[in-house]
Amino acid sequence: MSLSPFETEPLGDGITRLTLCRPQARNALTLAQVRGLHDVLDAIAADPQCRVLVLAAQGRGFCAGLDLKAALADEAPESADDWMALQQAYAGLVLKLRALPQPVIAAVQGAAVGFGFGLALAADIRVASESAKFLVGAVKVGLTAGECGISYHLPRLIGAGRAFEIMLTGRPVDAAEALATGLVSHVVAEEALADSAVETARAIAANSPYSVRGTKTLMWENLEAPSLDAAVAAENRAQVTGLLTEDFREGAAAFAEKRRPRFRGR
Repeated sequence: MSLSPFETEPLGDGITRLTLCRPQARNALTLAQVRGLHDVLDAIAADPQCRVLVLAAQGRGFCAGLDLKAALADEAPESADDWMALQQAYAGLVLKLRALPQPVIAAVQGAAVGFGFGLALAADIRVASESAKFLVGAVKVGLTAGECGISYHLPRLIGAGRAFEIMLTGRPVDAAEALATGLVSHVVAEEALADSAVETARAIAANSPYSVRGTKTLMWENLEAPSLDAAVAAENRAQVTGLLTEDFREGAAAFAEKRRPRFRGR
């Protein structure tokens, strides 16, 4: 078990795994640890060898969110400004994860609560074990369910009607419901979760770097496109740019020669 609150591990083929390592606290993070994780994500974003990121966690839970015990003791914000700084640090980590140029796959087991739910939603793909459950528990303790991007991402993933009901009640969403509503891509046995996430990462990394980056950018951009015309215009620009890359020339040659492409960076 790692003594660090998180660790990164290159897995080959352009895949990096970032693991939360506080199983004794259900991977809840203190403010200091969140600040450290900002630095880790900055390094991953700038790493040319990392083409896909797998976000994982040790122990029985994915992430219990804010380490409230530390927030009310060691860190003890005293004013509204202090609490806002804390909130922005946690929410800013969700923004940073979402903005990574690399696709992010969250491997979720056990509970993803509050900030932890926000982290999972900020990933591009979520795979889950049978024990996974997603909660917006803040609504049950006098706060709003809208934190760390949840009120933005959740309705876009599962529809506004379902999101309203989940967020207003604060009830947990189990793995079966998460799969049925499209919140997660697939559900596997606990012991298969790590391999399942890496298998998906390898399937992504087998494609060209330009294809992967461009597809992720287009998907998020066109979720906010004001019209079909705008969406198609963005696709056209990306495709024409792709036609001019070495990746496309290699991909086309490999297709014609019936061989596996050798994209740059692989």
